[in-house]
Amino acid sequence: METLKAIQTRNSVAHLSEPAPSIEEMEEVYKGALRAPDHAWLRPWKYIEIRGDARKKLADSFIKASISSGEEMTDELREKLEKAPFRAPMVIVLAADIKEHPKVPKIEQIISLGASGQNILLALHDIGYSAVWRTGKMAFNKHITEALELPPNYEVIGYLYVGTPSGNIKKLPELDLTNHLTRWE
Repeated sequence: METLKAIQTRNSVAHLSEPAPSIEEMEEVYKGALRAPDHAWLRPWKYIEIRGDARKKLADSFIKASISSGEEMTDELREKLEKAPFRAPMVIVLAADIKEHPKVPKIEQIISLGASGQNILLALHDIGYSAVWRTGKMAFNKHITEALELPPNYEVIGYLYVGTPSGNIKKLPELDLTNHLTRWE
């Protein structure tokens, strides 16, 4: 697939089923992810790839983080959090390993991980899989950092739910470039 075609046709797909990419396919995807812009070569990109029954551990982390943040754990909320990681056969946690640096602020490191996440989405699309990037209460939340047993300098910026598309895929809207572009000549 040509690069521009992959970028222009990538779509977030919420309904995902088996199969997920193989370990070997994901190694190639991650090699592409690691080509994201990275000021001062800090390499803030950390991925936690979760498959199969290990998704239960992620669900438990969601519940623990929710309780730690003071949210009332109703039966409905517990069920929602327990089911969340099972919406796809694989989940990738995007966690920024934030480092103190005199020239590279935290936001730049988070943006670098975001670019890396986009590379993952594009690579998955290129090899025939689909994904959706989710955030919500379990992103940018110190309680999820603790529940996932990550060092305190880490920041979870999102979750990539990955698999094979199933069900209807939404049509991509046509966007008017003039709403987003100013040219100075």
